[in-house]
Amino acid sequence: MHRRHLVAAMATLPLAPAWAHHGWSSFDQARPIYLEGTARDVRWRNPHAELKLELAAGLKLPTDLASRAVPAQTAPVDGPALLKAAQLPTRKDAVWDIELAPLSRMGAWQVPELKAGDRVAVLGFTFAGEKGDAILRAEYLFVGGKAYGLRSSPA
Repeated sequence: MHRRHLVAAMATLPLAPAWAHHGWSSFDQARPIYLEGTARDVRWRNPHAELKLELAAGLKLPTDLASRAVPAQTAPVDGPALLKAAQLPTRKDAVWDIELAPLSRMGAWQVPELKAGDRVAVLGFTFAGEKGDAILRAEYLFVGGKAYGLRSSPA
């Protein structure tokens, strides 16, 4: 009898807001998207680090993007091909939610802990047709002139 009351009481508790966690299959991996701007609301925790990225005004693809060196990952990722295929988003959101990697992987790559105000760029994937929320799952993170692969561990 007490258990039923406990379950009923728990059902009435307000839910805390949380960002959704998405697996790779939720994203259109045939269309790499490039974003850069200023980190806001950084959440350095599991299931993966996250941040809100306030896009730079007049966002353009960097002229050197296709020739940038990206590190090898243990996952079969063709980084140079992704850089060559990179596009800007068609949607015009000024702020995007960026899903990075679990903290253990961020540590393996030795990614410095990001703080609000840091300038960052990301190459990753959003939902097919850019439908739904402005969320990007980061494949590569560019910070301080260095590239980090985030799909898997360093090769």
